[in-house]
Amino acid sequence: MKVAVIDNKGKDTGREVALPEELFGIEPNEHVVYLAVKSYLAAQRQGTSSSKERNMIAGSTKKIKKQKGTGTARAGDIKNPLFRGGGTVFGPEPRNYVLKLNKKEKQLARASALSDKAKNNAVAVVGDLSFDAPKTKDFMAVLDAAKANGKVLFVHDGANKNIVKSASNLPKVQSVLVSEMNTYQILNADSIVFSEAAIKQIVE
Repeated sequence: MKVAVIDNKGKDTGREVALPEELFGIEPNEHVVYLAVKSYLAAQRQGTSSSKERNMIAGSTKKIKKQKGTGTARAGDIKNPLFRGGGTVFGPEPRNYVLKLNKKEKQLARASALSDKAKNNAVAVVGDLSFDAPKTKDFMAVLDAAKANGKVLFVHDGANKNIVKSASNLPKVQSVLVSEMNTYQILNADSIVFSEAAIKQIVE
């Protein structure tokens, strides 16, 4: 699959770059994509929810009333879960929500997500971007030329920090290094814009 390359002014350079078929032309594996997204979202959870059970409550263990003859339900100590201030039954405890995937599953999930975007013509490539200073207006011109609408994922190699700063003022644009791109970010974006240097890194 070939995609036209535009320059930093948003104009067509007349060149095309070939996207690797093993990343942008495979049949998407929906189940692996689901697992990758589930793993990413699970990793965002802190897992710090906690509650005190009966044995963790500070209080007397003395039986608060006699067993029979009161006309009410029998009860043990004041830490009974039925009483206010008592322990919690089967409450949440700190835990780790991480769902691990092996390397090949992660690679397959990313390739599946990229292939889906490529199939829907939601992938664009820009040439060697080189902004002398952060300029949001110039960066927007590049996105307009790339026909990148809605949520945009801008994938770069990190060589020019002014480009990243130019994108940081746009609420619907997320810039990410090619080495840090994940399946969730790809699926969450409506359009993906790669720098030409990022494509070279992917091919390598």
